[in-house]
Amino acid sequence: MLVGVVGAGTMGNGIAHVFAQYGYDVLLCDISDEILQRAIKTISENLDRQIKKGIVKLEDKEKILSRIKITKNLDDFREVELVIEAVVEKEEIKKEIFSKLDKITNKDVILASNTSSISITRLSRATNRPEKVIGMHFFNPVPVMKLVEVVKGFITSDETVNKIVEISKTLEKVPIVVKDFPGFISNRILMPLINEAIFALGEGIADKESIDNIMKLGMNHPMGPLQLADLIGLDVVLDILNVLYENFKDPKYRPAPLLIKMVEAGYLGRKTKKGFYEYDWNFNFIYGITNNKIFTLWTNLW
Repeated sequence: MLVGVVGAGTMGNGIAHVFAQYGYDVLLCDISDEILQRAIKTISENLDRQIKKGIVKLEDKEKILSRIKITKNLDDFREVELVIEAVVEKEEIKKEIFSKLDKITNKDVILASNTSSISITRLSRATNRPEKVIGMHFFNPVPVMKLVEVVKGFITSDETVNKIVEISKTLEKVPIVVKDFPGFISNRILMPLINEAIFALGEGIADKESIDNIMKLGMNHPMGPLQLADLIGLDVVLDILNVLYENFKDPKYRPAPLLIKMVEAGYLGRKTKKGFYEYDWNFNFIYGITNNKIFTLWTNLW
């Protein structure tokens, strides 16, 4: 099966990595050569981590990489048999891509979105095949995290759901089917937690280390909410909270002012080397808690 992945950022390159690792041919699309080459470099480095862990054999690395082809042109998706969109969490951009894919790909091709919050039902309306539009929400880092949140839109067919569930299992993922509501299950629960931690920090109730340690040591969370926000990307957290707030009209989803200011300042977390914590180029703390379990956990995952 040839799988098309639209978007070569953190999630897109992770999705391409996993599909290629499990024997699928992949066509990875983005808007620039720089983004695409960076994605291939990231996949190669992550494969090296898997080799060190004994997850992937050294002799299989080049085979996996050879299964991934890159393009800047969606027209090259004419022969793909499954599409997964993983672009920025902006509804209008996703709709535009889905509309183009609907015209380019064969009519029996499933169009899946890796969206973490946006309505699958609304995205499906940008196509003439709403029964074949579905959410296939992976989690970061994709080669490590086992969950795939399979989101059934209001018009998504059972056949489409069953197909995506089976494909997810071939990747050794655990698919869980949920209905199409803002934030689905994962982010409807997670984002208010992260947001409240940011409110607490902004109000000066405690410093970032204390907030994270309370949740790790008191609630047995493997990662503090501010550390997790840095990992997800503060811009992504803000985008998801905005979707939840706009759809539910509930003030509990109102983004914390500190989060908005940090995104405006370009402090987006690990990907910009500065968020609630600062990081070096190996994603280690420059300052903050340097010997805590969470970043030991992250290192061990890879």
